[in-house]
Amino acid sequence: MNGLAGKAVHVDDQFLHVDLIDGRRISTPLSWYPTLEKASIAQIKTYTLICDATGIEWESLDYHLSIEAMLNINLDNKAA
Repeated sequence: MNGLAGKAVHVDDQFLHVDLIDGRRISTPLSWYPTLEKASIAQIKTYTLICDATGIEWESLDYHLSIEAMLNINLDNKAA
């Protein structure tokens, strides 16, 4: 597994946080992900780490997010 593999996902009223297996935490504004921003806390808490823990899937929302993409997001073309 690479250093960008996740081990846990958390959300608060402003940020999506992903704890990585190497001890780092990535935090990005929840507003970057309109699908997640509109979702309930229960829906956000129901996720699965996919692709050797390098991605996150919210099956009930039909939404997938690459952990690497969280670091490389283009502010003009935010994650959909």
